[in-house]
Amino acid sequence: MTTGPRPAEHAPTPDERGAPKVVAEGVRSSVRPGPRGDDGRRPVAWLHITAPGRGVTPSVRSWCVCGRDLFAAGQARALALIADHEQHRTACARINTNVNQEGKAA
Repeated sequence: MTTGPRPAEHAPTPDERGAPKVVAEGVRSSVRPGPRGDDGRRPVAWLHITAPGRGVTPSVRSWCVCGRDLFAAGQARALALIADHEQHRTACARINTNVNQEGKAA
């Protein structure tokens, strides 16, 4: 007889078939699918807009792989940053270089 810790044992289901029940009665455990394969795509420019509703100040953050990281709060400034982000995406040398290299490879 051992007095040390023992490995846990699964409790059988009431009908002795199927997956072990966990979390709550009637909820069966499952295995999540593995991560997806890498298809080579990477995000290069992000625009995060927060506009929660009436009476709350909207805010916008613009990021780019070139190092751009801008923030604006208030409706007028948020709209201006959204327009500037769109313009930056067409003018950014880092983004356009990536697009041109992908086009040449294809």
